[in-house]
Amino acid sequence: MPGSRAKGTHARWILSAVGRIRLRRGYRVVGRDGGYPADAVLGIGGYVSGHAQRMATLAGLQRSFAHAESLLGELCGWRLDDNTIRQLTHAAAKRAQQERATRADAGPFADAAGDPEVAIDAGKVNTTDGWRDVKVAVICKREAGEAATPGEWDSRELPAPTIRSVVAAIEEAEHFRTRVRRETDRLGVTTATACSVLADGAEWIWHLAGAVLPQASGVLDIYHALGHVGAAVKEVWGEAPEGERHRSAGTRALVSGGKEGIERWIGEAMASAPEGRPTDALLGLAAYLANHPRHLDYAVRLSRGQSIGSGQVEGAIKELVNLRLKRTGARWRWEHVGPLVELIALSDTPEWHRLWTAACKCQNPE
Repeated sequence: MPGSRAKGTHARWILSAVGRIRLRRGYRVVGRDGGYPADAVLGIGGYVSGHAQRMATLAGLQRSFAHAESLLGELCGWRLDDNTIRQLTHAAAKRAQQERATRADAGPFADAAGDPEVAIDAGKVNTTDGWRDVKVAVICKREAGEAATPGEWDSRELPAPTIRSVVAAIEEAEHFRTRVRRETDRLGVTTATACSVLADGAEWIWHLAGAVLPQASGVLDIYHALGHVGAAVKEVWGEAPEGERHRSAGTRALVSGGKEGIERWIGEAMASAPEGRPTDALLGLAAYLANHPRHLDYAVRLSRGQSIGSGQVEGAIKELVNLRLKRTGARWRWEHVGPLVELIALSDTPEWHRLWTAACKCQNPE
């Protein structure tokens, strides 16, 4: 190295992807500064090398940190404690979130087949401050499936998304709205007229959708809507066999006729309610669905091969939140939850490799 002078060699132990090794490298001085030039080339910043950090983090995302310690010990012969795995995982999650704006997936997202879908929901996580809602938005693209009739709504199969991005955080709705807007802007979805928003009836979701995706079409999750229909029928008819007939009729009316169909069915159901039975539940159903007059066009979407349910985000909450963060006895600092959920989602995409390539600052694997 020009202008530098050697100051001898030094040895240290590091944990690499192939195990614990003793490394000797030269110490050089440039002006008043000194260091180990080989460390940057090899991707060494501490005891755990960059590639070993990658392996430990992946284990920490898939298992509890204690189980990750045991797993890495069995598979790799490592002695890496669960607290170090925890620290490495949270550090990687924080870095991935901070580097979201520079990810290389905006181009592939734009080129991916299908129309944009944004599904939004929230799950529960046990934190050191008690149980908190973690809000989750899944932004994806999906190709249209085969056209279906209203009678086939629950038996058809839709194509899987061609690409997916996940945003998550424990925060107030207005802050989450800003977070989602940054991501839809980055992916070119904000003003897409072909975009669909799918969600349950939570007001905060639809306020967010109206502010962030003003040109998107909205869809009230069909399972959520039919859950309200079934609850109203049970309140009026109880467990009587006649109740099942009314529930089936309500399902057909909603899926086939949307707003007009379900309003007509509610009127007929009230007229045929058993004498003396309260019909408040049917009135409540009408008031609830009146909040979503433009979100009930199920038959049209079925004919176009489009989604009518928010299963994409519900599946993401099960996959990214429940399976990892709701293990027995787990409690989390609330600020760690969102980045960790996002990193679990990232680990199944090409951006996972890019995250670690940049971190290791080296071209060749160990």
